[in-house]
Amino acid sequence: MNPFRLTLLWTGLALPFASAWAMDLGVIGPTYEISEPHLLQMIEQRLQDKARSGELQRLETEARNRGIETVNHPPPVAGLHVTDSARTYYVDPSFTLDRNIVGAKGELLFAAGTRKNPLEVVSLSRHLLFFDARDPRQVSRAQTLIGHYAGRVKPILVGGSYLDLMKSWRIPVFFDQQGRLTRRLGITQVPALVSQEGLRLRIDVLVVSR
Repeated sequence: MNPFRLTLLWTGLALPFASAWAMDLGVIGPTYEISEPHLLQMIEQRLQDKARSGELQRLETEARNRGIETVNHPPPVAGLHVTDSARTYYVDPSFTLDRNIVGAKGELLFAAGTRKNPLEVVSLSRHLLFFDARDPRQVSRAQTLIGHYAGRVKPILVGGSYLDLMKSWRIPVFFDQQGRLTRRLGITQVPALVSQEGLRLRIDVLVVSR
């Protein structure tokens, strides 16, 4: 430890006289070396400790397993329940553009504020069937509908494992990630079958056997 002295230096710029002067205030305390470890070195040391103990490998395995589980079993869509009574309603899929749509050469195709119905451009070639694969009754009803429409059905899960169902059915199965489609279509009950009628979408909410 080395004591130090505090010296105040006043210059002609700070006081109204030209000459500089200094005042010795004496010893005011000891000094110490900085003892805190470098942050990056501390992090590296902790990682090395976890690697030696096997904890790092365990954390990596847990993270990988969580990722695989999320892919195999996506979080179910919230707010949906099994149909208690059948009904049919219609949805106009038209939307208003919030920006200009331009072509490959920069030409204006559709101006912002234009209201368009996508069914004017492309037709719904297959029925959309929303159901929960965790419910065997809904899975059975879905199989029946797929057979009835000769495969012209796109199965979309709101719960359960789409990978397991694809392996079993040997057809593509989709998942309504974060409920984007069901919210857009106003679907609150499943199973629900979506079809095109003219420039509208028809949603049939279907009951399942008990």
